[in-house]
Amino acid sequence: MAVEKFRKQVWFEGRVQGVGFRYKAHQIATAYDVAGFVKNLDDGRVHLCAVGDEREVDEYVEALKESMADFIKDSYERTDTTDLKYKGFKIEL
Repeated sequence: MAVEKFRKQVWFEGRVQGVGFRYKAHQIATAYDVAGFVKNLDDGRVHLCAVGDEREVDEYVEALKESMADFIKDSYERTDTTDLKYKGFKIEL
């Protein structure tokens, strides 16, 4: 039986490409028990997907938002659960 995990997806807008956003997202993720990915989108946004314990995921996303606040104009979030298996945290191209 598959175990459902909490998943938060965030789409960041602003000056979020070309400023080390994905690298910082990956770096901060190492301090939390989260898996998932971060990637640039063709429309200039960055898409983040973080999976794990709800509290851990929320704390991770807040830490990233605080760290990159000067570059984020807006963000949109969606939460759900998933039984997909995520291993580690990756920067996707």
